[in-house]
Amino acid sequence: MAKAIGEIKEEFQNTNLGHLEQFIASYILDERQGVQKLVLSARKQLEKLDKERARIEKLKEFEKKYAEYEYICGIDEVGRGPFAGPVVAGAVILPKDCDILYINDSKQLSEKKREELYDIIMEKAVATGIGMAGPQRIDEINILQATYEAMREAIGKLSVKPDLLLNDAVTIPMVDIKQIPIVKGDARSISIGAASIIAKVTRDRLMVEYDKMMPEYHFAANKGYGSQEHIEALKTYGPSPIHRASFIKNYV
Repeated sequence: MAKAIGEIKEEFQNTNLGHLEQFIASYILDERQGVQKLVLSARKQLEKLDKERARIEKLKEFEKKYAEYEYICGIDEVGRGPFAGPVVAGAVILPKDCDILYINDSKQLSEKKREELYDIIMEKAVATGIGMAGPQRIDEINILQATYEAMREAIGKLSVKPDLLLNDAVTIPMVDIKQIPIVKGDARSISIGAASIIAKVTRDRLMVEYDKMMPEYHFAANKGYGSQEHIEALKTYGPSPIHRASFIKNYV
């Protein structure tokens, strides 16, 4: 505003009254258009927020369906397909009145958004747990059994015992808690989506650390998955200590 007053004074000193009136009218019009743009932008942001809140409410379908259970835990895993690194499972119990927006299947989110949500979930969740099964264990008992093992570990690390498990598509053996397997659950349940996010961020961070120790495999970029660059590195350098022998036998 002070700048605008200075401009008006300068205009007043250098022109006649008619020109000054035109200048002021033009300035007011510009200001009005600027305010209108701000209002329009604010409306669009509010519309987006309303749509996101509606999506999140829909994502609570199963949590509402089983609302009689006090502690509902979402379970998901990441890393079943890579050539290297562990399979990681996440377990998350969210509060009944969870107000976290943008939770989704971790694969549908950018790395930046996953990192942001990880911090929010860890702060607001009633309890979280992470479980892992390493490459040697995967080779020993197969990827499915290793996944179950990681899931059981994640559940065991929760500070609160859940009354109900919402699982992404699987029923976990040797667990004495009621389970509901949900196909594509990470995109249909807010609890499973939250579990997928903390599992994904945990595993990705670990693979970045492995990349620092073994940069020739480009783990920070491929996260252990079988990219062409990764396959070429395997052929050149052979397997590392974190490679799954049962996954790479056709490449080395």
